[in-house]
Amino acid sequence: MSRPAAALAVAVLLLLAACGGGADDPPSTGGDTTASARPEGPAPQPVVDGARLLDARTGQPWLPRGVNWSGFEYACAQGWGYSPLEGRGTDPAAAQAALLAAAGIDAVRLPLNQDCWLGTRGAPAGIAADGSARTPEGYRAEVAAFVTALHARGMAVVLDLQSRKREGQQEFGNVAMPDADSLRFWSQVAAAYANDPSVLFDAFNEPYARYDAAGRLVFELTWSCWRDGGCTPPVRDDREAPTNATYPAVGMAAVVAAIRDAGARQPIVLGGLDYANDLRGWLEHRPDDDQLVAAVHAYDFKRCADESCWDAEWAPVAAQAPLLLGEVGATDPAAGDFVPRVLGWAADHGSGALLWVWSATDDPMSLTTGLDGTPSGYGREAAGWLRTGRWEG
Repeated sequence: MSRPAAALAVAVLLLLAACGGGADDPPSTGGDTTASARPEGPAPQPVVDGARLLDARTGQPWLPRGVNWSGFEYACAQGWGYSPLEGRGTDPAAAQAALLAAAGIDAVRLPLNQDCWLGTRGAPAGIAADGSARTPEGYRAEVAAFVTALHARGMAVVLDLQSRKREGQQEFGNVAMPDADSLRFWSQVAAAYANDPSVLFDAFNEPYARYDAAGRLVFELTWSCWRDGGCTPPVRDDREAPTNATYPAVGMAAVVAAIRDAGARQPIVLGGLDYANDLRGWLEHRPDDDQLVAAVHAYDFKRCADESCWDAEWAPVAAQAPLLLGEVGATDPAAGDFVPRVLGWAADHGSGALLWVWSATDDPMSLTTGLDGTPSGYGREAAGWLRTGRWEG
């Protein structure tokens, strides 16, 4: 979508919202609500308006405040479920959504597995409890059920192309850039959710350059390739040693075009280089589309990890486009002040943030000790921010 056409679409959406909307639409708050608790209700309908994300239902700024929910990117490749929800009661999606809503969350990022969606590389792997083989249709249905449950509890959803099944193994990993199958993935995902105004699309989790075990650069990702493709990353993911085998990368402009060609007009999230930590060339290389959101992944072990860097590299982007901190975490998030500092910076710059991670695993960054919602030590510290936008840990 060209920028003039997208600007017109924004105006139409806001006009429709201003003219009444649905009976369940909440009243306008008259301003930013990030510092107060947000009651459960209809899911936000995000739309890009210049450098802001607005909720089309109200025309008010919307700053996502939520979490990454991890599971759809790996369980289906490892062969033990479509996600960790499998086998957890009669309606696990609804039960999980209720727990997330009770935490005060209004946005959930769902990392997805390209091969499990498409049925490539032998994914989804494994046999279901009823003895049937898992299928891509079953995977898509489980994703859809969770998206529906999250919306019903007032949460917008970011669908993220996160991982792939490893060739010949029941394991998963993250490759450096999209490939031709990624366009097929996005054509299908975008077509499936084109009429869902409470969904955003995260084009590719974390683009990155590649080094070998000795620290030698074996694949350099440039901003030109990020946008236009044509470079050749290693086939192997970043948890395997690279070999000489490569594939032709597809750029973000082609991903955006695939989503638009499928009829979807929702915002598209684009992370930068260096595992989505580097935005220095984002403005100059963003595709021509007025519904783009810049994404950064903020971790204390990445290069851009302090206020001087955020001010120099992220703030100029936030002044011209919506900025989403799509993943926020730290090596030991309960031990230092990195997470509250970067969340405070985001709030000061009108940017939303999604914590890594709500998880069933023993990830040290997990906010919970399992999917029953029991908070970890870090989760207890983060609970106030999730409810009100203020860090109380």
